[in-house]
Amino acid sequence: MKLYQYTRAQQLPQLLNQRILILDGAMGTMIQRFKLNEVQYRGEGYQGADGVGERFKDFRRDVKGNNELLSLTRPDVILDIHQSYLAAGADMIETNTFGATTIAQADYDMADLAIEMNASSAKLARQACDQFSTPDKPRFAVGALGPTPKTASISPDVNDPGARNIHFEELRQAYYEQTQALVENGVDVLLLETVFDTLNAKAALFAVDEFFENSGERLPLIISGTVTDASGRILSGQTVTAFWYSIRHAQPLAVGLNCALGAALMRPYIQELAKVADDTFISCYPNAGLPNPMSETGFDETPEVTSRLLHEFAAEGLVNIVGGCCGTTPEHIAAIANAVEPEKTRSLKANRFYREAVAIN
Repeated sequence: MKLYQYTRAQQLPQLLNQRILILDGAMGTMIQRFKLNEVQYRGEGYQGADGVGERFKDFRRDVKGNNELLSLTRPDVILDIHQSYLAAGADMIETNTFGATTIAQADYDMADLAIEMNASSAKLARQACDQFSTPDKPRFAVGALGPTPKTASISPDVNDPGARNIHFEELRQAYYEQTQALVENGVDVLLLETVFDTLNAKAALFAVDEFFENSGERLPLIISGTVTDASGRILSGQTVTAFWYSIRHAQPLAVGLNCALGAALMRPYIQELAKVADDTFISCYPNAGLPNPMSETGFDETPEVTSRLLHEFAAEGLVNIVGGCCGTTPEHIAAIANAVEPEKTRSLKANRFYREAVAIN
């Protein structure tokens, strides 16, 4: 790990104790705005630094919808999205790696490209952050580790509760490879997001810790769970409090919730999490309300609505990081940044990463 990379990572907890930081919005929503077809997903005709994209011209199956592939075939699209969010005021941008594990890419017969996708995605986020960073406003590249389409806790067969289509070791290996590629190519922090199966998350945490042990360095980690419905539980059955206690051993820089719900429905669960995770920063990046096929973004909340709701979270002293998930755009992020700017960040000085940052300085 490069020294400047570790130094940037140490800035993050200090900033979180000074002000609310802004995470970017949805990647998939923005990719949809480009209305790319199958040929464009393959990169055919794209004139990039490596020449005209012909690499996947004759690939054996359709790749449209494989957003992570765009980091290889249309890096200009991904870089443009990163730049749009940074221009809107984001302090932190996620790499285009939500589905860039060997497990997820197997659905496209592209498991062998997962490491390359992560490396390219990290470099693009790093490039954008370096372009927009200033001494007064550093920008941070966040390595996104998303869920896989297979879960270790839930049977894929309703007639066989004990059946599993993935095992812990397979998950560990996939997440280790992803972590290594992200860290070695310049991310400042890792984000394990959209957690709906805690056992999958534990495999990811094991892999992340294993990589840090092997590399001899550590970056901050953010963990974000997903409450799937009004039951207040993640898909594998845990309440928010139970989820926190099952992953707190990882000593994350921040813990939070994202996806599935809009801010209004997410509020009681953020309140619960902020209460029990009293020594950890809190992140929150909800969807833009509920799905709405008549809307341009596919969701029903305008930037004004989402930003007003997240301002209420900030005014209540619940959050340290806010942003957006599905349906949110740079317009949402700009509105959120403006809305929370006057509010104080949630007070916290007990976090391990904060203590280490203070000790170094």
